[in-house]
Amino acid sequence: MPTETFEFQVEARQLLQMMIHSIYSNKDVFLRELISNSSDALDKLRLESLRDDALGADTSDLHIAIEADGEARTLVVRDNGIGMSYDEVRELIGTIANSGTAKFLQELKEAKDATAAEGLIGQFGVGFYASFMVADEVTLLTRRAGESQGTRWTSDGTGTYTIETVDEAPQGTSVTLRLKPADTEDKLYDYTSPWKIKEIVKRYSDFITWPIRMAAEAPAAADEADGEAPETGSEPEPETLNSMKALWARSRDEVSDEEYHELYKHISHDWTDPLETIRMQAEGTFEYQALLFIPSHAPQDLFMRDHKRGVQLYVKRVFIMDDCEALMPPYLRFVKGVVDAQDLSLNVSREILQQDRQIQLMHRRLAKKVLSTIKDMMSGSPERYATLWKEFGRVLKEGLLGDFENRDAILGISSFASTHDAETPTTLAQYAERMKDGQEHIYYLTGESRQALENSPHMEAFRAKGIEVLLLTDPVDEVWVDAVPEFEGKQLRSVAKGEVDLGSEEEKKEAETEREKRQEEYGALLTWMTERLAEDVKEVRLSSRLTTSPACVVSDEHDATPALEAMYRAMGQDMPRAKRILELNPGHPLVSAVNKAHGERSGADGADGADEAGLGETAELLYGMALLAEGGELSDPSRFIKLMAERVERSL
Repeated sequence: MPTETFEFQVEARQLLQMMIHSIYSNKDVFLRELISNSSDALDKLRLESLRDDALGADTSDLHIAIEADGEARTLVVRDNGIGMSYDEVRELIGTIANSGTAKFLQELKEAKDATAAEGLIGQFGVGFYASFMVADEVTLLTRRAGESQGTRWTSDGTGTYTIETVDEAPQGTSVTLRLKPADTEDKLYDYTSPWKIKEIVKRYSDFITWPIRMAAEAPAAADEADGEAPETGSEPEPETLNSMKALWARSRDEVSDEEYHELYKHISHDWTDPLETIRMQAEGTFEYQALLFIPSHAPQDLFMRDHKRGVQLYVKRVFIMDDCEALMPPYLRFVKGVVDAQDLSLNVSREILQQDRQIQLMHRRLAKKVLSTIKDMMSGSPERYATLWKEFGRVLKEGLLGDFENRDAILGISSFASTHDAETPTTLAQYAERMKDGQEHIYYLTGESRQALENSPHMEAFRAKGIEVLLLTDPVDEVWVDAVPEFEGKQLRSVAKGEVDLGSEEEKKEAETEREKRQEEYGALLTWMTERLAEDVKEVRLSSRLTTSPACVVSDEHDATPALEAMYRAMGQDMPRAKRILELNPGHPLVSAVNKAHGERSGADGADGADEAGLGETAELLYGMALLAEGGELSDPSRFIKLMAERVERSL
């Protein structure tokens, strides 16, 4: 059959130019595309030979070969796979210039943005044409297994392409690129360079099932440099460039822990072994395999803005991208690993991934798998779980804010410091099991350190009654406690917010009677102090949470804490300061003395201004001491020091 010449349509030429110049900013991926095509051809031949005994194809040494010629500026990617017939070349390789063009351009026009257009290009499977990014001319020679004649397709990517039948062609497909001159400024490298080819194969195609071979560099140059003549007739053995170790595709009993650990170190650039290895395989309408790792220690940049998160994405064992954020939620950003999908396009952008339904499904399943693995570690390997929580507990708790679907699961695997044990954290379930008879809520206190919380005046009544309190010291704790109302029907309550009502029903009745009596006794003082401290507090009231301290400052039940306000301001968000409540301990001698002094001043007709000012300063000092006792900041530290110094001086 004579050579046939076909013209690219005007629209097709435009489309080809668009692909060459704008679709791939990274030109290295042309080799990824060609190797992927070869790998698919080898897969198909293996399957076809199993189905058809009469195929007569040679499957003894299936492989991909790369041949580079620096002088001729050519690069050949060859496989001995299934190959293509003449008609298939016209249909598959000619798709862009024939039947697919109209449909493609129509959908391209309907695409709303560039990322959608890029996704369509991937769907139409025209990655082969990425070769024109690096080549002035592309020649494809192919022969389908079981046929006697081959087909040659040639084009320079501009106006025309030719197709002809050839009598002599090996089984499989070879693609020969006549390379453009190297231009490193345009990221157009020398693709005949052995080190560059090895780099690309190692990065993008290392886990391809089939061996990717390249002729080893001849030792001639080295021998001549040593003054020795190279041996004649000796051809070096081809070098296999890829490891072919797609560990995630092999059964667990075929892979050693050491191999898993080496893969983890390669992916994460970590020197230590992972804490946990997670295997996952999904079959059915959407197939993928995952091999995930939980590191044994947190990276230093885990909480930095530019921290790279996500797992590596492969499609049919072809590397697509590092740090695929769409596959893993931000609170699991410490998880490393590989996800290999069978039904995604090779040419998929990060923007497309965010909207892809299959990716979203994988995202959900992978998150649930990691959380269930951590839950299993809690019961099966407490020591490793303790390490995980120590390293990653802070980031895991971020999931309580955004992942509503998995909130209960995250709460279930969370551990918190508590007053029950100074060394061992507790889970919410363990806390609930230890709750005292009649206790309705899970109590917690947030702050900067365990020591500060344990010494907080807010803890006094709880300590006196032996009620356990969770001690939350991570910055994220200030936020999630407001977002999570309850655990298994038990409300989470801050001991530094709202009213505290502890004890049995009988004790509460006795306390109410005593409170009414005290309220009558201290009512005038409370009213006066509320007016005196109106700029700082919304109310002054008697406390049921204090046993030894004279005063404490609490927030209303639904108000933000000062620490949370400070966090929002640090992030540039306008957060109005909420006035808080000053609580007084009527059983403390200082408060009793202030109440007595206030009563005497009120009952004396001739009380002078000095008495008024002195009592007012005492109220300021009480409020300032309460702020300092909880680790708060004074609005005017110098005035507080001045007042305190004067009082100390008078007492000497």
